[in-house]
Amino acid sequence: MAAKPVDPWNTCLNTTLEEEDKEVFAIVENEKLRQWSGLELIASENFTSQAVIEANGTPLTNKYSEGLPGARYYGGNEFIDELENLCRKRALAAFGLNPEQWGVNVQPYSGSTANFAALTALIQPQDRLMGLDLPSGGHLTHGYQTNKKKISSSSIYFQSMPYQVDPATGYIDYKRLEENAALYRPKLLICGASAYPREWDYATMRRIADQHGAYLMCDMAHISGLIAGKEAISPFDFCDVVTTTTHKTLRGPRAGLIFFRRDKGDDLENRVNQAVFPSCQGGPHNNTIAAIAVALKQAASPEFQQYAKQVRANASKLADALVGYGYKLASGGTENHLILWDLKPQKLTGSKVERICDMVHITINKNSIAGDKSAVTPGGVRLGTNALTSRSMKEDDMVKVAEFLHRTVQIATKVQEQAGSKLMKDFVAHCDGNEEIAQLKKEVVEFARSYPMPGFDATKIKSTVTI
Repeated sequence: MAAKPVDPWNTCLNTTLEEEDKEVFAIVENEKLRQWSGLELIASENFTSQAVIEANGTPLTNKYSEGLPGARYYGGNEFIDELENLCRKRALAAFGLNPEQWGVNVQPYSGSTANFAALTALIQPQDRLMGLDLPSGGHLTHGYQTNKKKISSSSIYFQSMPYQVDPATGYIDYKRLEENAALYRPKLLICGASAYPREWDYATMRRIADQHGAYLMCDMAHISGLIAGKEAISPFDFCDVVTTTTHKTLRGPRAGLIFFRRDKGDDLENRVNQAVFPSCQGGPHNNTIAAIAVALKQAASPEFQQYAKQVRANASKLADALVGYGYKLASGGTENHLILWDLKPQKLTGSKVERICDMVHITINKNSIAGDKSAVTPGGVRLGTNALTSRSMKEDDMVKVAEFLHRTVQIATKVQEQAGSKLMKDFVAHCDGNEEIAQLKKEVVEFARSYPMPGFDATKIKSTVTI
């Protein structure tokens, strides 16, 4: 049979991005150049593999598949069912879980939506929960609120009382947590954080939860790759529900997972599945589930265990190097992939250091330190080694990265003195034309480009900008 002609209005459906939309193509290529040319130290970011990127860009995105495998609300899902079942199997395997004891929902669009779905499944509106306070390194979705405003939906729809780190040590104050829990009597206790550089005492958290008949939930988003790589204590021995993102240290696409106990006897499986759909979201993103499946296969490999070990070794070396320059770190160091750097002794805000680091192509993020009053102008920054480790950097490279960071802070201190003001606009204005910034940027770019780039061929970038 002869091929049918393509309708004129459909000619765009089989052209490349470069041919069809030069503006978007240019933005993508420019972002590739930025990633290759800089030092990515944001602890919540990583570089996925080429296979993950390819899976995320497949025609699986075309398919609606509301419901679960074998119980969809649309037809034509036989291959989607196969994919989702494979992804669920790989998720359990990556973390060494017995499918008779644990199940997993792989449909959440992100870690935040996974967390809210988990809360929806576990407790009722206005029930009480306790999570680590944001200034202590906790996450917005763990019940964060201020004296004036309920910030997260987890504080809007549930009653929230935070626990905190000891400001003197930077470690979680479990004794005070237990005392406050005895007064507050939460229905849910949340462990996990976005900026806590130490291990968790899951056994103590379990004991405190049991004192009040509360559920124990872990948000392992930041350390899930370390847990899969056997470089962090597993929360699965103690928790009822475990949530995670699939990027960060797990090195997959941007999405979320919810693990739930099947052997607890209170129907967590149906409660979690119902909370994800139809309670909190619609049809799953099947292309992303495919990319998650690929990442989970990689995470179960011996090579990934070596990667996770190197991530921790790099973080430890970077922390030691910064301490060697005389800097203060929250808790004095790190036991995972991240470092919380206190810049208050340098009289610099994290927002200013983040900005000047951008100027020299080092990407970090400002972060609250225990005792901070503002998340917009906090006293510290957060660093992570997962992305640089994906670029094959080792401990000696972290010494060089620490040198770059030290020089950046030295320049920032000079610029702030020259500006004679604490305002960001004056700080930025005095950075313009600074020769030290220009020289440091040149060195950082040269250093970064000497390392391989995961996910794409850096030699084929078609950028419209110069870095």
